[in-house]
Formats: sequence, structure tokens, C-alpha cells
Amino acid sequence: MKLATLRDGSRDGSLYLVSKDLQTALCVSSIAANLQWALEHWATVEPQLQSHYVQLNNGDSTGSIEFRNSPLESPLPRAYQWADGSAYVNHVELVRKARGAEMPESFWTEPLMYQGGSDSFIGPKDDIPLQDPAWGLDFEAEVAVITNDVPMGINADAASEYILLITLVNDVSLRNLIPSELAKGFGFFHSKPSTAFSPVAVTPDELGGTWDGAKLHLPLSTYLNDTLFGCPDAGIDMTFNFPELISHAAKTRSLIAGTIIGSGTVSNCDRTVGSSCLAEKRMLEKIATGEITTAFLQVNDKVKIEMRDKAGDSIFGAIEQRVTHIKP
Repeated sequence: MKLATLRDGSRDGSLYLVSKDLQTALCVSSIAANLQWALEHWATVEPQLQSHYVQLNNGDSTGSIEFRNSPLESPLPRAYQWADGSAYVNHVELVRKARGAEMPESFWTEPLMYQGGSDSFIGPKDDIPLQDPAWGLDFEAEVAVITNDVPMGINADAASEYILLITLVNDVSLRNLIPSELAKGFGFFHSKPSTAFSPVAVTPDELGGTWDGAKLHLPLSTYLNDTLFGCPDAGIDMTFNFPELISHAAKTRSLIAGTIIGSGTVSNCDRTVGSSCLAEKRMLEKIATGEITTAFLQVNDKVKIEMRDKAGDSIFGAIEQRVTHIKP
């Protein structure tokens, strides 16, 4: 299934099924008022949603609407938990190398993860607000999973059974605010503003053989001002897979249905495929020439993040955002 949340004036929006081709959508609020409610009652509502999804794709649904221009929230406009990993350790190693810092060996054996702000996400077509360009605005193209209730202490072998949905992420970062925050020893806060997710979240069966229960084996394309910036494969060089990230997040606590676990910036050791964030490209420039030439995002810059299947069809729809200036 493909699921989306449309704006309706409430905090959590209305739940819609979206056709495989992303052309039509059907309100299913009579089954589940919103996506969070559906996730909390998945065993009951999933068969009902699946039945309507089949009808929608067969053209048998009454009341369907055009999806293309619908007013979209992120699939979960807010969540109880948003935990972002850094599963592509080659990316971490690169960034540290550029500033002359050694990488601890433990980074290869235990995932990095931070707890992001989840009280308010922005929609996949919403502007990215920027107060001060000196803060170093960056995009980060990622994959994420949304879980069912996960018991504390779950091991990685069992964790894949708790993955209900998969989606894409733009984990917006303010790079120049990060060093001073990390130096305080308490992690990110100001440097991680509201995150955006793709128009739809999909069940694993929608991905066929490209989803192996742990990784998504397709290129993730990012465009900056309509030019391809990078298309690394999300299934390559992922040091920690999603079950491992879930197990790590649940080490000392249970995870509530609707928990979102991110992969971190998708990155391949093959640098010819480009990057999924500006910071990585800047570090490659510094290593190669000693000089950084790529600027961080400026007002009116456009970012597009999308993943297509092997037939060339968009799976999740595209995150398409423009940077806008707002006054403090």
C-alpha cells in the first residue's frame, strides 16, 4: 500500500490511500482517522486498507481524487519518536577525515543515532524556512522506516518484523551551528530544524525484490536547482541495516508504534555517483584541493529528493522544496 496524509486543518491531517502510479487518492478516514491511529491498530485496519487499495488501483473506488496537486503533510505530520542513525559509516569517516579527526573503531560496530525533534514535521512540498544563511543550510537525503510497537531489547534478527512502512527523508541541517552544539556534549538541537518526508509511505511489499527486509536496494536521487547532485544506491555501503538500527534504538526502551528510524545520509564509497548532502561534497573538495567551492543552500535554492523503481516510476513521490527567507 501507499499512504499519504492530506492537510485538513487539524494537526494530524486525514489519511488517504494513494494508487501505485501516484495519480489518485482515496480518503480512508472512516477506517483510520490518521496514520498514527492506523499504526496503533495495524492488525485490525491493515486488511481493510488493503481491500480498498486493491479497489483504488482497479479503478473501482468511488470518491477518489487527483493526488498530484493535493495539499500534503508528511505522512506523519508529527511523531512520538524520530531517531536518525548514521548507517553509512564511510560518510562519517569522510567528514572526520576532512577536519583531521581520527574515527574511533567503535563507529564501525555500534550505530551513531540522535533523537530529533518530532513534534512538527514540514510537508514534502513545503518551503524550508531560513533565518540566517550564515547558519549553513544543508539537505540530507535519507531512507527511513516506520515501526509498530517494538519491545525493549529486541535483537536485530527479529526487528525486521516490526517495520510497517518505508519513506524518504530530507533531514534538514544547519551545519555551522553543529560544532558549538556538539562541543557542549548534549548533541543536536538548534542545528536540526524541522524534517520533511516524502509524499507517501509504502508497505514493504510495494518494493518487491528491492527490499530485502533490511535494506532498500535502489538509487536515491537528489537534485539541486534541477541538476542531479547525487544518486548513491541506498543498499550499498550501509554498514548498519534497519533491523540493526531498530535494535539499537530499543536497547533500553520500548518503541511506540509510529516511531521513525532514519538511515542517515545515503552515501557510497564510489564517489562518482555523487552525494546526498552538501557537506559531503564540500569535504571531498577540501580533501582533493584543500579548497571548498560548494556553497550551502541559499534563499530560492530548490531541492528535490526522489527514488524510482527499476521501471523508472516514482515510488514515494518527490520531496520538492524551496528555501525561503524568514525574519526572526
